[in-house]
Amino acid sequence: MENSRSKKCGGSFCDFFTSAKFLIYLGHGFSTWGDRMWNFAVAVFLVELYGNSLLLTAVYGLVVAGSVLLLGAIIGDWVDKNPRLKVAQTSLIVQNCSVILCGILFMVVFRFKTPLKELFDGWLLTSCYIMVITIANIANLASTATSIAIQRDWIVVVAGEDRSKLADMNATVRIIDQLTNILAPMLVGQIMAFGSHFIGCGFISGWNLCSMCLEYCLLWKVYQKTPALAVKAGQKPEAQELVQLNGQKDPEDGEKPGEGSQLMTEVEQATAGSREEARGRCHQLTEPFRTVRDGWVAYYRQPIFLAGMGLAFLYMTVLGFDCITTGYAYTQGVNGSVLSLLMGASAVSGICGTVAFTWFRKSRQPTDGGRRFPGRGALDPAGRPLHQRHQRHHPPTAPTSTAANYWSVGLLFSGVIAARVGLWSFDLSVTQLIQENVIESERGIINGVQNSMNYLLDLLHFIMVILAPNPEAFGLLVILSVSFVAMGHMMYFRFAYKSLGSRLFLCCSPDPKNRKEDAPLPPAV
Repeated sequence: MENSRSKKCGGSFCDFFTSAKFLIYLGHGFSTWGDRMWNFAVAVFLVELYGNSLLLTAVYGLVVAGSVLLLGAIIGDWVDKNPRLKVAQTSLIVQNCSVILCGILFMVVFRFKTPLKELFDGWLLTSCYIMVITIANIANLASTATSIAIQRDWIVVVAGEDRSKLADMNATVRIIDQLTNILAPMLVGQIMAFGSHFIGCGFISGWNLCSMCLEYCLLWKVYQKTPALAVKAGQKPEAQELVQLNGQKDPEDGEKPGEGSQLMTEVEQATAGSREEARGRCHQLTEPFRTVRDGWVAYYRQPIFLAGMGLAFLYMTVLGFDCITTGYAYTQGVNGSVLSLLMGASAVSGICGTVAFTWFRKSRQPTDGGRRFPGRGALDPAGRPLHQRHQRHHPPTAPTSTAANYWSVGLLFSGVIAARVGLWSFDLSVTQLIQENVIESERGIINGVQNSMNYLLDLLHFIMVILAPNPEAFGLLVILSVSFVAMGHMMYFRFAYKSLGSRLFLCCSPDPKNRKEDAPLPPAV
């Protein structure tokens, strides 16, 4: 009996580590580790190269956000209309090769910065900066395609019809994101601190080269273990030859067409051919614009439109661990060591949010879970920064003012950290709603437009900071942020009311036996 039990345990253990689900986790771990190292290092490298100025970093952030905003729908449409394996492998290769090439360029610039600065009055060095930002932007676009393909499509297919399994996979992927967000920057930061930026560039390039090969093999294994990935709705059919339905018939009774009529037919065919060619060129030139238009129209017609807008509006906030919040903390006297600890606590809070989502999902639908999480998580820190803002107008007096300042900043970051629980749970809820309710043929383009909406509101929050850059105006930015978060909450409340009706106001979910768990929302129009 004991031997049979041990064999069963060993067999199930091996089955898990060779399953498509675990291989997706492993590949995602390698991918996000490289992404987090690169995202952390590229900002440091650009600041270091441009003489401790944020100009190149700001330009890079603007180019990245603008590119995803404009091309998100086109990337999603490309994901929809091509085979899954081709999309995943192409985006993987483009992304990693771009990062490797950027790393090599950084190494060249770090090694030969002074000679490059003297050649052609510094234009050669400026060209290197332009190439680095351009190639890094291509890497980010390829990373967006990979994220849409794997996290929004492959996971749904691997999970099959099991919604609980889909929720567990989404939560596990998000936990991997949080862990790599903590550990990967720490590793590359130590390498650059104890080595040099040159060594850091070489390490990141070598990591992406090895990771690309491993991820390629893992994708192929997952594809082989999941035959459903080979079947995709909305895929472009193979090119077929056009058949002439109104071609010339063979003359009857030996009659032959005259030479004049034959010549006229050839002239008409040539004219029609030239018109078709010109029309085809115009069609090809306008196809990207029509794709963007069709993508946004399809997004607006989705039943989860309000839920997606609610998620996007949460990006228009200064109450997050981005460069704005950390910069404000620096102006208030918080040192880098404390900030790193706060960022780690924020990541732990995000992990708690993903765990809470899986627990909440077992007893309630994602619609109900998303309804509860935004109000509790996103709006929790609303009052803290306002208290801090009023205190800044008091004249600085002795140690009491400093103690009050630290107290208010502590309240601010306590709220921001606590908000991560609700934010990540809400993000997972909306993600699963999109996965479950968007038809397979539109899954890529809808997620591409959702990414564009997120970047649009993120850009808006940076523009808001540019218009009010002084720390004294941070309280006004907080008021605007809370207003946008409240609007996002109202949008999701409207969506939940349309989906759940009177059940929205129930304190407890209905009996699982009486609830149709697998009944999806109304299909997209």
